[in-house]
Amino acid sequence: MSNMDRETRDHYSVVIQAKDMAGSVGGLSGSTTVNITLTDVNDNPPKFSQKSYQLYVPELAPVGKAVGRIRASDEDEGQNAEMTYSITNADAASIFTITTDTEHREGIISLKQPLNYEKRKVHTLNIEGSNTYTDSHFSHLGPFKDSTSLRVIVGDVDEPPIFSMDYYIMDVYENSPAGTQVGAVTAVDPDSTNSVVRYFIENEEERPLYFTIGVNSGIIRTSQVLDREEIAWHNITVMAAEVDNPRMVSHVPVTIQVLDVNDNIPAIFGGNNAIIVCENTKNGQVIQTIRAADLDNFANGKFSFYVPAEYPVNPNFTLKDNRDNTASIVSRRHEGFSKDRDQEFFSLMLVVADGGEPPLSSTATLSLRVCVCQRNARGRNSNNVCQAQAFLSSAGLSTGAFVAILLCIVILLALRSVGDWSGVYPTSRP
Repeated sequence: MSNMDRETRDHYSVVIQAKDMAGSVGGLSGSTTVNITLTDVNDNPPKFSQKSYQLYVPELAPVGKAVGRIRASDEDEGQNAEMTYSITNADAASIFTITTDTEHREGIISLKQPLNYEKRKVHTLNIEGSNTYTDSHFSHLGPFKDSTSLRVIVGDVDEPPIFSMDYYIMDVYENSPAGTQVGAVTAVDPDSTNSVVRYFIENEEERPLYFTIGVNSGIIRTSQVLDREEIAWHNITVMAAEVDNPRMVSHVPVTIQVLDVNDNIPAIFGGNNAIIVCENTKNGQVIQTIRAADLDNFANGKFSFYVPAEYPVNPNFTLKDNRDNTASIVSRRHEGFSKDRDQEFFSLMLVVADGGEPPLSSTATLSLRVCVCQRNARGRNSNNVCQAQAFLSSAGLSTGAFVAILLCIVILLALRSVGDWSGVYPTSRP
């Protein structure tokens, strides 16, 4: 029996009869029924029910999520009906992808890239469904695949404004007057409606208002004089909202650096204490190295030191600028110093100037004290520690003065003792 087709009829019942005596009259016979079931071979390709399909996808559909399904049928069964789906045109395959749902034999379409209605409104996908298994005995019946086209219509969705940059960095000099322009941000409505955009600073009512922004222009200006030494960096967030749909809002960070201006006068760092001069200090010996301090940044802080020209030359000390933002006080005394022979306190006038434009300077008077310096364990002098002085000396207080001081101490101790016991006895008489 030829041309049997399982897809048309997969079951046959055949009655078979057997007769003896070669079928002559008087012979006996018997019969039985044979049931025949046809097994499937892969002799049918997949078939799409339509030559073209259409699918609507909104432009904000998420990447990686399914946006549609497509299905081809196959009259075979089991592994002979299994199939895979693919997108055959490269331009569509770069934006869309299709995977096979083996359970339902469907192709699942998802996005590889976001859609943009304003750039492209329609995409055409050439989709092919092909059997994964083929029987070599029936390969001449192929090809075991079918194709169709899918027209994807991109739906327009109202999107928030888009800024020209992901973030902005601006700068402005300190001490600039209020209203100085710092920079500008720009945002546009990506939709075809091209709505007008308005600009605002986020949470401006919750913080000190250092800046304002033009509602229509996006120009950022200072609202007060800025001080770099107070705040060197400002971080604000600018919002852009559509006029036609104020709910469509975007945000962008803006960082503003306050540039330094040389507006702080330099001063000697730690120059309030007297500088110790040891009695045995020799001519040319460095007594102490001093430093300057300035609140401005390093560009304005290269310091120089000098003695004012209008002052007479100091016979005891001189000043050496080390060219590294420090200066050294150097002895000029050949015979050294002595409290008993000379005065105990000296002064040295100097000027410290910064490297700004224009440069700023200040004048300082350093106090220097001569004393006998303590010696360390190796017998060397320490230049900043004076030896402790005796409370009394042979040329000190007189005997009468010493007795008077002791008497005062005794009286103070007695009064303190009475005060400690005042809570035991009544302090007033009835």
